[in-house]
Amino acid sequence: MPTLLMAVDVSMPHKQQENSMSPILRVSSVMAAVLAWVVAWYSGTAQEVFSIWWRSETFAHGLLVLPISGWLVWRNRDRLIGLQIGTAPVMALPILAAGFGWLLGELASVASVTHAALAFILIFSLVGVLGFQLARPLAFPILFLLFGVPIGEFLLPVMMDYTAEFTVSAVRLSGVPVYQEGLHFVVPNGRWSVVEACSGVRYLMASLMVGTLYAYLSYRSLHRRLLFLVAAIVVPVVANWLRAYMIVMLGFLSDNRIATGVDHILYGWLFFGIVIMLMFWIGGHWREDLDPVEAARKRPPVKVGVARSGLVRLVPLALAVAVAPLVLHHLESSEALHPATASPIPALAVAAPWRELAAPPVSFKPSFMGYREDSLRHYANGKQVVSVYVASYADQRPGHELVQSQNALLLPNDPHWNRLTQSRGADSGAGHWMATSMARESIRALVWSGYWINGRLVTNDYLAKSLLVLERLQGHPDTSVFIAVWATADDLTAAASTLQAFHQANGPALLDMIAKTVQPAPK
Repeated sequence: MPTLLMAVDVSMPHKQQENSMSPILRVSSVMAAVLAWVVAWYSGTAQEVFSIWWRSETFAHGLLVLPISGWLVWRNRDRLIGLQIGTAPVMALPILAAGFGWLLGELASVASVTHAALAFILIFSLVGVLGFQLARPLAFPILFLLFGVPIGEFLLPVMMDYTAEFTVSAVRLSGVPVYQEGLHFVVPNGRWSVVEACSGVRYLMASLMVGTLYAYLSYRSLHRRLLFLVAAIVVPVVANWLRAYMIVMLGFLSDNRIATGVDHILYGWLFFGIVIMLMFWIGGHWREDLDPVEAARKRPPVKVGVARSGLVRLVPLALAVAVAPLVLHHLESSEALHPATASPIPALAVAAPWRELAAPPVSFKPSFMGYREDSLRHYANGKQVVSVYVASYADQRPGHELVQSQNALLLPNDPHWNRLTQSRGADSGAGHWMATSMARESIRALVWSGYWINGRLVTNDYLAKSLLVLERLQGHPDTSVFIAVWATADDLTAAASTLQAFHQANGPALLDMIAKTVQPAPK
């Protein structure tokens, strides 16, 4: 507590104050130098992280991570008296491992992997330069840097689904009839949708960081810290469910006069704030604060000693930090990874009676970006209509990669279409399709989709990323394709029948067209 710490500083003899400040100044300088060295080698990734902190409401708390970590180091300054700064060259091994993870993330263009790897590189470097003896009392301030990793968006679809299911069930238990289609549901006097802002990810991220900090500062026993940490995870999730239910019921009971505009957000944050404050208030009844006065009295006077680590012991750590960026530079300098041109997407040679036609009356297009080329064509054999979408990628980099969070068959907040089910589809001859059913009012659509990578059709994002990394490590171009084929009808059975007919007549031609798309254009 600030008042107690001030009392300790005033009561300490002048010489002891100088001794207590000497190690904190040295440690701060060393930590700042390590941070500068790591950021210098990974400046691109560091800029990405800061940009996300600055522009994203979900990860805005990252702007506070470094200041809070620095404050925690200063708060533990008394625990540094008598400890020595000693280098631990063995930490070069985990630095190399984290650097390899960063390299794989860069090759696969997986931002979350590169961001997390950068945090671990920094943490391992700090431990290596400070030494195990000094890093032990600073373990929490150093590990607190992990909260700066902007990761967690993968939870969005799952948390949105659970929020929708809870809200619909709670509204029905309240006696209100509800018709649900995925994330969209209708009550007698209104239509509601669970969008990304309703997922509760923002609540969870903020609560987890603040709750962890509160548990560290308020408790000494591990079991109490872990219990409060569990509460910091569970409470915001449940509170978000109750918030969504409250918003829908307020709108229903007021005939949509309240909780449908700006006050929708206001009521949500007000409710969440009250719940979190109650969580901290209840947790405060079991505080176990360590009294700094007692701790200072029990510590025997120790002369501060700082060991001077030779430059030789720092060399392995410094080189370990630099290895991954140097390897990436070597790989990216290979001309084989950067084809000068890519083949245009050829037209599909459909078999009679199928023929190409203009856009059908029901419009849909997968939400993909960053492609080199894309193509959307429509084919019919009379009454049956099938659409084929192809997006080709090559020389992939952030914002221009095949598998990324902004690329999806259907985004969760799509204003027109609603995803119903997703399962394994038919065999294309080079792998199974992903079958996705969708709805738009009374219209149903069935979509077969997948990623084409090195002659294989895969549907798992992680497998697709792994194959792309393998291609680049082998010195091959990362040319790849997203392909989607769909049909619309009044019911899913008719749509499935249309797709089967199209696949039987044009399946081999479709695979041949995809294979030609990923071939490099002749020079």
